[in-house]
Amino acid sequence: MNQSRPGGNRPWPKSRQGAGEQNEGRLPGLRLRCVFLAWLGVFAGSWLVYMRYSSYSELCRGHICQAVICDQYHKGIISGSICQDLCELRLVEWRTCLSAAPGQQVYSGLWRDKDVTIKCGIEEVLDSKAQSDAAPRRELVLFDKPTRGTSIKEFREMTLSFLKEKEHASRLLGYCGDLYLTEGVPHGAWHAATLPPLLRPLLPPALQSALQQWLGPAWPWRAKIAIGLLEFVEELFHGAYGTFYMCETTLANVGYTATYDFKMADLQQVAPEAAVRRFLQGRRCEHSADCTYGRDCRAPCDRLMRQCKGDLIQPNLAKVCALLRGYLLPGAPADLREELGTQLRTCTTLSGLASQVEAHHSLVLSHLKTLLWKKISNTKYS
Repeated sequence: MNQSRPGGNRPWPKSRQGAGEQNEGRLPGLRLRCVFLAWLGVFAGSWLVYMRYSSYSELCRGHICQAVICDQYHKGIISGSICQDLCELRLVEWRTCLSAAPGQQVYSGLWRDKDVTIKCGIEEVLDSKAQSDAAPRRELVLFDKPTRGTSIKEFREMTLSFLKEKEHASRLLGYCGDLYLTEGVPHGAWHAATLPPLLRPLLPPALQSALQQWLGPAWPWRAKIAIGLLEFVEELFHGAYGTFYMCETTLANVGYTATYDFKMADLQQVAPEAAVRRFLQGRRCEHSADCTYGRDCRAPCDRLMRQCKGDLIQPNLAKVCALLRGYLLPGAPADLREELGTQLRTCTTLSGLASQVEAHHSLVLSHLKTLLWKKISNTKYS
């Protein structure tokens, strides 16, 4: 039976007649979507919380590092100048976790009323604990086996002296096995401590570079820091203790003091030439990527012999200049940008062959330092 309007014989229009029924039909579906979205939000939130906790647990394992180090110390496997303070007197206080990778634990801390940085190669620590009864422990990269005619003790003392004497290195205060105390964390060109540990590995390089430009020091201060970095490269090249290689050339290692004097933030990837050559020479390979020591000390692969060669593809200076192109060129004065860009490009083409390094290394480095120093000398930035 047709429904009619009040006072007339005409029926209601079909569109209005069925509107209420259609709305009632949509409501269960809408409620179902809302419930699903709410459940999805709870699930995603729980997953993020779980990932945050697990990632933080992986990145920040200082308590494990200290426990293993002290266990080895009490068993007589390792020794060091701060072992007693760390394991018996409990004078080393662990504070903020600054680790960027699980294998290298970095914390700010306090030791005998001094602000310090605590560094511990946790992979080396755990490996040495597992192998302590079966084989000699693996030395930290920085203290690899010495060359012929030098004992391990003499070599370690020589390297410690090298670190303590370097003007541009955070001074080494003491060690216990693979745990080291250095001076407090310097300011950074890309100060990782300003971000939560979880976010540091997630930021793409382009965003890190942009943040460095926004938050970093003014260009003249960056020029002063760069001069210090170049001087540090000079110190590593044919110094009193031989040649050392920088095997992790990143902005994370470019630190500076309150007066913008350069300080190498982390020396754990600075390795003696003899150690790098011994690792690479004769190592089996398919590509040059197989001939990598640390992060970026890479040698060519002889594909015919399928063995790594001993000479590095890039020397310290070439890698540092590649780093400085992104650090110095943005914001550089207009009258300097073209010449600075040319010199940095020339510098990055230096090869690791000893003959080329000997011929061009000092000259290129000197030109760069002079160019930068002329721009900031006789100003407040010098």
